[in-house]
Amino acid sequence: MASVRRRRQRDGRSRWHPAAGLRSVLSGRSVAGQVFVLYLVIVLLLVVAAVVALLLQARRESDEEARSRSLAVAEAFANSPGVVEALGSPDPTAVLLDRAEATRERTGVDFVVVMSTEGIRYTHPKPDRIGKQFVGTIEPALAGEPVVEEVEGTIGELVQAVVPVTDPDGTVVGLVSAGITTERVGGAAADQLPLVLGAAAAALALATGGTALVSRRLLRQTHGLGPHEMTRMYEHHDAVLHAVREGVIIVDGDGTLMLANDEAHRLLALPEDGEGRHVLDIGLDPGTAELLSSGRIATDEVHLVGDRLLAVNQRPTDRAGGPPGSVATVRDSTELRALSGRAEAARERLNMLYDAGVGIGTSLDVTRTAEELAELAVPRFADFVTVDLFESVLAGGHPDATAVLRRTAMTGIRGDAPLYPVGEAIRFIGSSPQGRSLTTGRALLEPRLGDAPGWRAQDLERSGQVVAYGIHSLITVPLRAGALVLGVVSFWRSEKPEPFDAEEQALAEELVARAAVSIDNARRYTREHSMAVTLQRSLLPRSLPEQTALEIAYRYLPAQAGVGGDWFDVLPLSGARVALVVGDVVGHGLHAAATMGRLRTAVHNFSALDLPPDELLSLLDEMVARIDQDEAQEEHSAPVTGATCLYAVYDPVSRHCAVARAGHPPPALVRPDGGVEFPDVPVGPPLGLGGLPFETADLELPEGSRLVLYTDGLVEDRRHDIDVGLELLRDALSRAGDSPEDTCRVVLESRRPVRAGDDIALLVARTRALAADRVAEWPVPSDPAAVAEVRAAVTRKLAEWGLDELSFTTELILSELVTNAIRHGGAPIRVRMLHERNLICEVYDSSSTSPHLRYATMTDEGGRGLFLVAQLAERWGTRYLPAGKVIWAEQPLPGTWEQPPPGA
Repeated sequence: MASVRRRRQRDGRSRWHPAAGLRSVLSGRSVAGQVFVLYLVIVLLLVVAAVVALLLQARRESDEEARSRSLAVAEAFANSPGVVEALGSPDPTAVLLDRAEATRERTGVDFVVVMSTEGIRYTHPKPDRIGKQFVGTIEPALAGEPVVEEVEGTIGELVQAVVPVTDPDGTVVGLVSAGITTERVGGAAADQLPLVLGAAAAALALATGGTALVSRRLLRQTHGLGPHEMTRMYEHHDAVLHAVREGVIIVDGDGTLMLANDEAHRLLALPEDGEGRHVLDIGLDPGTAELLSSGRIATDEVHLVGDRLLAVNQRPTDRAGGPPGSVATVRDSTELRALSGRAEAARERLNMLYDAGVGIGTSLDVTRTAEELAELAVPRFADFVTVDLFESVLAGGHPDATAVLRRTAMTGIRGDAPLYPVGEAIRFIGSSPQGRSLTTGRALLEPRLGDAPGWRAQDLERSGQVVAYGIHSLITVPLRAGALVLGVVSFWRSEKPEPFDAEEQALAEELVARAAVSIDNARRYTREHSMAVTLQRSLLPRSLPEQTALEIAYRYLPAQAGVGGDWFDVLPLSGARVALVVGDVVGHGLHAAATMGRLRTAVHNFSALDLPPDELLSLLDEMVARIDQDEAQEEHSAPVTGATCLYAVYDPVSRHCAVARAGHPPPALVRPDGGVEFPDVPVGPPLGLGGLPFETADLELPEGSRLVLYTDGLVEDRRHDIDVGLELLRDALSRAGDSPEDTCRVVLESRRPVRAGDDIALLVARTRALAADRVAEWPVPSDPAAVAEVRAAVTRKLAEWGLDELSFTTELILSELVTNAIRHGGAPIRVRMLHERNLICEVYDSSSTSPHLRYATMTDEGGRGLFLVAQLAERWGTRYLPAGKVIWAEQPLPGTWEQPPPGA
């Protein structure tokens, strides 16, 4: 930009061209151009105003002429001889039409209309208008008063006058109207318009020429610069001249001091009125005055001025076509050593700030970040550093200015300083430096603690101990993150005798500002991590449901780096069976936790259908695929692909366990004899990928076996792959005790990493078997007469179990279910009763048609059986099998809700 300005100024002085100057004037960017445009606009406005005024005057005169002429013609015709007699004749038109037209042609009006008192025309220039109603106001004329008005008539916009025609006794016997159009009257003004416009054009041309001459001269004087450029050039020149740390002196060809900046005044002790005087007359030492007046070239020429050694550089100003004279710069070489010392201190401070950027905030832990700040500043900057944070900040919340602070970190050159220890709850009073920093949000310097009564008032005894220990200076800096004050940092000095100064206070503020960002990030992370953990724990089972098929223990450990999507569940099913579920959503944070909650809810819903594991995983896979399609339509959403799941259903009657998995690690099985194996369960793709079916493995589990389900965080980490993790898990399981709780403890003690990078979910279930005497089963022929036999067998079995109180309701339930199976199902038909926590009645048939509960009408012969079953049973439903279905109903046991002992 500066080179462009110099080139434009040089071009303006040496190579001025008229055509280029005119183009610059017309461009409007320079001062001259803007003056030219301004003058031209003013002249143009004046010319336009004059033309408009003349036209308006001509129009006003035309209107007056039209009104006068139309009124005069109408009155003259109305008072002419024979008009009254003609109006009384049988045919006024025949008498008056020619006279009216003759009058119109002689007077130059557009029409002369004679009409009756009702406004019916007798005459008109256009014959087709005769006999029609007159357009205009006639009421004043009927009252004897003439009227003149501007109307839109049948021949256009016009001015017309209406006057009465009276007989000798003053009675109005008719009306006469004369009118002239504004177009006809305005002809005179139109004739004058060329003359007016010509005069205006001439005036505009003369004004433009004069303005161009003035602007061209102004353009030469301003070198074509615009006002913004000129203002900015002056501002830059003045700012640079007085801001540099070197003296600048400009002397003209005669040796007169033209300009000296502030630094030159300071170094040379120039008088205030020195500018405009000769350099030999302003009190300079002879050598410096001779150099400045000579104008010769000098490079780092040293002169002694008072107690300063000044290095002077001087160059002439006329070498590039400038005015004669010279410019000299003056630099104080005696300050170089002090500057060097300050540069070394500044370098050390920059290194400290660099180390702060690298060493503070290495973890997302609030306490550790505060400790890193204290460790960095001791002993490089202070002898002791303490960091006090609001307790809510440590928990990830917003700071509460009314709450107490807790000493989070303290580091010093010695460990016996009488300062508040780490963990101490502190409430600073308002007069203390820390209290004032927290209130005002600004750093505070106490150079001499012994003379600071506000600080001593915090704790008189401890303050005396601190001063006696040798701590004599303090800087307090609030930890600010935007508008939030998270706490306060105190820097204490004891070894160095000099107190802290303002520059050190600025460095402390910079250090704390950098640490505040890291502490606030750690606070936000702590808050989000706590929210995610809370969300995830709220979505996980708070307690296990009551059931007798399995003895269960579980552990859930969230990751240190962020909450993930690991989850598990225990779901009681019909027929005393229990479903075990373990799943994992890839990723961490709230999205993973929320997705886990959706999957867990879906498994809850699907398990109510009593589906085999492979079919349930297929439905879950389809649901995740739909979720991914919906999420893909949103820009900032993440897909769920990567979720895994293992679903197992254990039946205590048959001791069989059906297992299917979707991309999940295999389950572990600990046999009653302590042997550990990983059953061969076919692995399907992770949920959401689709395209491949899932397979179910059927395992027979001896009573007392332990089924171990887990997520990959237990067996995988960055140090080894899953095969090594499985072998380590096998070793841990072989050393665990028989109980599920002991198994969980041993596994986590041996496998949990020091800093878990992923969630760990562990579920251990020890199997129980329902004793044979707790199960009763009968085949049923497809004959309605067999229902009575079933009722009798049921009654005997209930008496044997001591459940006579349930005989009546159980007979009714089984009677309805068996009757439905005989009528609507298919052979074979079987009835089974289980004496578990509840009394379970099941009816099997080979049909896949499921009955539906409905209200039967008064005319229906059936349809009330299922309604009766629903009223008598606590729960009922349908379970589909590969060949048929089972309709089941549960009833609570009388007298107690306690489960019977397993195997009894």
